[in-house]
Amino acid sequence: MASLDGQKTNETSSNHVEIPVGVEPKANREIVEERNIDYSQRANWVRAAVLGANEGLVSVASLMMGVGAVKEQMTAMLLAGFAGLIAGACSMAIGEFVSVYTQYDIEIAQMKREREKKSISDGVSEEAEREKLPNPFQAAVASALAFSVGAVVPLLSAAFIKNHKIRLGVVVTVASLTLVVFGGLGAVLGKTPITKSCLRVLIGGWMAMTVTFGFTKLFSFAGI
Repeated sequence: MASLDGQKTNETSSNHVEIPVGVEPKANREIVEERNIDYSQRANWVRAAVLGANEGLVSVASLMMGVGAVKEQMTAMLLAGFAGLIAGACSMAIGEFVSVYTQYDIEIAQMKREREKKSISDGVSEEAEREKLPNPFQAAVASALAFSVGAVVPLLSAAFIKNHKIRLGVVVTVASLTLVVFGGLGAVLGKTPITKSCLRVLIGGWMAMTVTFGFTKLFSFAGI
């Protein structure tokens, strides 16, 4: 019995892995870290990325649908879409730059007022505080890139289809699927309801394409 007990004790000790005191298991640490993520900190860049890509996709797809309502040539649709990509990317970059720079100036002015009001240094340099502020140049580049990524989708979907009606259908289908992907991606990154996000983005895109196509078609019927 003693030998059996000793053998069991040795087997138990050999199979047992001691965890150092004060060190949490890796799985537990990962769970705690995931719970401690502040998803609100992601809000700004998630908003900018999803907004830019969604804006590029909807704007260019709607523009191509509008031109396709009165012109059957593939070249006309592609030229309109490409012009929309360039103009939209520049507009997004400039708009984001101006917006973020305005926010930057406001926060810098507020920091100076607070320092003058306190009349003492709290140990944090002004340069360190400025590093935490949003970068207008990075925001402009990110917005332009995000817009371009979204705008390329309808352009590529229509680039190799000669039949006019099929081309329009493919643009709508591909744009709709991509809108769902963008909505779901934004929901996953921000930990928000996926279904609501996808439906909101999809319905908005459908409305934009339908209104653009309808009004352009109406103008063509009126002979304008």
